[in-house]
Amino acid sequence: MNEALNDAVLTGLPNVTDWQLLRGGGQDTLLVAGPLPATRETSGPGRDDARAASRAADAGDTAVRGTDLAALPALMRQLDETALLTMARVLDRTRLFRDGGRHGTDEVLAALAVAPRHAWIVRRWLRTLTAEGRLGLDASTSRHHSLEVPDRRDHARALRELDAACRGLGYPASMTRFFRAAAERLPLLLQDRATLHEVLFPDGETNTAQGNYRDSVPSRWANHAAASLIAQETRRRTAPTPLRVLEAGAGVGGTTGTVLEALGGTPVDYLFTDVSPFFLRAAKDVFGDRPGLRHALFDIQADPLAQGFEAGSQDVVLAANVLHNARHAGRSLAALRELLAPDGLLVLVESCQEHYQALTSMYLLMSPAPDEQGWFTDLRADQDRVFLTADEWTRQLDAAGFDPLPILPHERHPLAAAAGQRVIAGRVRAHGTRPDPGRVRAALADRLPPAVPLPRVHAVDDIIRTTLPTGASC
Repeated sequence: MNEALNDAVLTGLPNVTDWQLLRGGGQDTLLVAGPLPATRETSGPGRDDARAASRAADAGDTAVRGTDLAALPALMRQLDETALLTMARVLDRTRLFRDGGRHGTDEVLAALAVAPRHAWIVRRWLRTLTAEGRLGLDASTSRHHSLEVPDRRDHARALRELDAACRGLGYPASMTRFFRAAAERLPLLLQDRATLHEVLFPDGETNTAQGNYRDSVPSRWANHAAASLIAQETRRRTAPTPLRVLEAGAGVGGTTGTVLEALGGTPVDYLFTDVSPFFLRAAKDVFGDRPGLRHALFDIQADPLAQGFEAGSQDVVLAANVLHNARHAGRSLAALRELLAPDGLLVLVESCQEHYQALTSMYLLMSPAPDEQGWFTDLRADQDRVFLTADEWTRQLDAAGFDPLPILPHERHPLAAAAGQRVIAGRVRAHGTRPDPGRVRAALADRLPPAVPLPRVHAVDDIIRTTLPTGASC
C-alpha cells in the first residue's frame, strides 16, 4: 500500500474538487472529479438515442419471435427449484442439521471444507434457503437449523426434468449436462479439488458456453438488441473511416457473431479482446479472417492505456456479460470511457437479477482468484453478490461520465422479470469540467518522491462513495 498518497498530497490537484483513492489490484487508482456544470443535462437520452433504443428493442423481440415468453418465468423457477434441492442435498451430507443440530455459518463452511474464495457462495446458500423457508435461523444466535432435505428420488427427478426446462429456455442439451455435472461435483468444486472450467469447457470445447451466452432466449434477445444499437452507430457518422468497435471480455464470442452479422458489409475495425489467450484462439477458429476483425489481450481490471490501448480510439465499446467481474465498477467504466471518442457509445449486456441456478454452477467462475487479496471494493463490498441492479448500473454510468440510454428490455417486458438480462448503454457526456488525468499525474509526480509509484488516474463526473466493512479499503 502506498502510504505516501495521503490527504495532504491529494488535496488541491488541478481542477479536482473531489477524489477517491482505490487501493489494491496491483496498482492504486485515483478517481478525480471536477466542479459540476451549473446546467448539467438530466433530461435523459437525446431523441436519436431514444429512437435507437426503440429500434433495438424491436430487434430483440424479432430475434425471439415464436417463443412463448409468458412461459419463461415458470421455466426459470424450475431451474431455481432444482438448484434449491441441490443446495439442500449438499448441506445434508455434512450431517450437521440432522437430529435437531444447530450450527453457525463457520461450522458449515468447515464441514464442507470450502475453499476460502468460495465461502461467499455457501453463505448465499444459507441465506437463500432461509428466505425460501427451507432452513431455520435463530436470529439471537445466528445458528441455522431444521434443514428441509428433499427425497433423493425427488432430487433425481428434478435433475431429469431439467432438460425440458432448458429446451424451453433455448439452451442446447449440453447446457443440461453442464448443470447436472456441476451439481454432481459441487462438493469437489467448492473445495477447489475440481474446477468449473473442466465442466464448462470439456476437452477445450466451447459449445456449452455458447449455448448459454448465444443460444438461450434471454441471450438471443439481448445480443440482437445490443447489435442493433451498435449497427445504428454507422448512421451517426460522417467520417469515411471504418466504425471502430472494441469488445471487452468477448469470451466465446456469444455476442460477437450477432454484432458482426448486424454490421453486415459496413466497414469496421472490430477489436475482439479477452483476458485469456484461450478465447482469442477460439475466436480465430470461429470467425476466421473476416476483414476488419483483430484480436488482442485486454484485462478490464487494469489500466487500458498501460496495456497499449489509445485514449479516444474507439467509437463503440461493447462489454457483454463481463463487467460484473470488475472489482470496482466505477473505475472500470471510467477507464472504458477514456477509450471512447467524444460522443462514443458504451454498450453493456448484464444480468441484473440473481438466479439460484447460478449458485450451483456459474458463480463458481466468479469467485476471487486463489491468490487475490480481497474482492469487490465498490457498492458490492461485503455483500456476497456479483451483479448490480439496473438502477445501480444507471447510477454508475452517470457518475462515470455517460448519459444513460433507456435500459432494455423495459421493466414490463416478460424477459425483464423472467431472466433479468439487460442491455445497458451510455453515450459519452461532453462537458469541459472533467479533470485532465495527465495533468493530475504530472502534479502528483511533482509532489511525490521519485521512488513512489504513481497511481493510475481516471476522471469521472461524480464520486460514488461506499461504506466498506471494517479493515477493508477502497
